[in-house]
Amino acid sequence: MFKGVLLGFMAFAAYALSDAFVKSLRGSLPAYEAVFFGAALGLLALPFIKARGDRWREVLVARRPGLYLVRALAGAIGGTAAVIAFTALPMAEAFALIFLLPIFVTILSVALLKEHVGWRRWSAVVAGFVGVLVVLRPGFRALGIGHLAAAICALAGAISMIALRVAGPHEKRITLYSAGVIGPLLLTGVLMLAEFRWPSLPQIGLLLGYGLLAALAGVLLMLATQKAPANHVAPTQYSQMLWAVLLGYMLFHDKLDWPMAVGIAIILGAGLFTLIREEKVTRWWKRLRMV
Repeated sequence: MFKGVLLGFMAFAAYALSDAFVKSLRGSLPAYEAVFFGAALGLLALPFIKARGDRWREVLVARRPGLYLVRALAGAIGGTAAVIAFTALPMAEAFALIFLLPIFVTILSVALLKEHVGWRRWSAVVAGFVGVLVVLRPGFRALGIGHLAAAICALAGAISMIALRVAGPHEKRITLYSAGVIGPLLLTGVLMLAEFRWPSLPQIGLLLGYGLLAALAGVLLMLATQKAPANHVAPTQYSQMLWAVLLGYMLFHDKLDWPMAVGIAIILGAGLFTLIREEKVTRWWKRLRMV
């Protein structure tokens, strides 16, 4: 079990480093283009994700094609929004808003799946949004496209998770993973054509770091959930915030004031509580990375 949890921490460290690489592009390439190259490199993880008995055609052929399309579209929107958010915001601030994902999952579970949610989880939802107000301080500081993009990323991830929850019992692991890679690859591949720029050698290096680290993280997370229960691995996602603060300070000279630190703590606490309470989320965690 210890090895599984350790691999979980390693996986989310790799995800945070991947985000630092794309932030290092500083918007020098269109977001669509960055996501396209990241998704293309994500295909390299498929041989490691593929389980015994899975067929390669299941990368594109799903038993629930409608849900496959939902996850593919959500992956493209969420990936593009994440690149915009990390480009425009300090890493810790972007992560704080993206970590609203479990809160959005709770709301969508009630609205779409008619699940019962008790007062504890509703209290966590309210606390999460209070944390957002503390971080954003509307009326006291300027809000921009990065804040909107981070919120959209969290919402897209929640929609993807709801689709995963419904499709999970019916699909192979390789199908579940590939939806989150093929969707961004195809959609952003089309959208980037209008403003495509050939990346320079330094930009290629940053894109390689972005895509390869994300692919490595996906493989590490799969190995983690093979060696430890999913509900032990899932909370390691929140270690990304520590990496965000550290990398933001060391690489990008981000500053974290006290109100923002308090708001981030509230969001993380509410999200972690909600994640632990979401038994169905942890049940299917081992099939795919949460977004």
